[in-house]
Amino acid sequence: MSTDQKQQPVAIVTGATAGIGAATACALHAAGYRVFGTYRKPPATGIPGIDYVACDVTNDLTVEAAVREVLAKAGRIDLLVNNAGVGLIGAAEESSLEQARSLFDVNLFGVIRMTNAVLPAMRQQRSGRIVNISSVMGLIPSPFMALYSSSKHAVEGYSQALDHEVRVCGIRVVLVEPSYTRTTFESNALAADQNIEHYALARANAEAVMRKEAAKADLPEVVAGTVVTAAIAAKPQLRYTAGRDATTVSLLRRFVPTSAFDKSLRKRMQMPA
Repeated sequence: MSTDQKQQPVAIVTGATAGIGAATACALHAAGYRVFGTYRKPPATGIPGIDYVACDVTNDLTVEAAVREVLAKAGRIDLLVNNAGVGLIGAAEESSLEQARSLFDVNLFGVIRMTNAVLPAMRQQRSGRIVNISSVMGLIPSPFMALYSSSKHAVEGYSQALDHEVRVCGIRVVLVEPSYTRTTFESNALAADQNIEHYALARANAEAVMRKEAAKADLPEVVAGTVVTAAIAAKPQLRYTAGRDATTVSLLRRFVPTSAFDKSLRKRMQMPA
């Protein structure tokens, strides 16, 4: 390993083959990081300059193997971006417990697995940053994405508590909160595994709203730029909203009375008053 490589900060980005993950890997590389992007399925064409590592965040063994590989090649880990995630559209009652567990295994426990795997190296080097990709849906109710929203609420609570625990080691944990982003995330989201006719019309309305919002949403590069800001900040904030819509929603949630916010949300989702 050359002297330049030893001095270059090292980042791991999970789910780096498409969407926000690919854009983030590219942006961090441009910002001077040596980037290791993880994948479950090898990318057809990789991003020049990115090292790819096989990793399924739901599997303890592959997570541990991926982190060992990065440490063997780079000698350190300065940044972990927990981006890998999956969506789920449907009423809360329409998903089985098995489906709920599967979702949380990626969106929450995947974050925990990756974090636990990198923390020993970060503690040893007395520095590091963990950026967890959350969502504005981790701040607000999300009808017909209740389980996805719940997983992001859990990531928010986990991240805030962990940040307090590891600051003494020179490690910070921060959240990046996008709103809808122009990727294939919504179109690739899982459908509830036990549809109930009672919810059919409201679910269809919600799906139409999501498609409309996604079509005009920010590009993934907007989120990637926010991740870089969060990664390099000398005094990081706990939360970074990514994009204009996410910032607006966050401000409304903080300052608008609950009853007014509730009414606005139902109107936006085309739900009866």
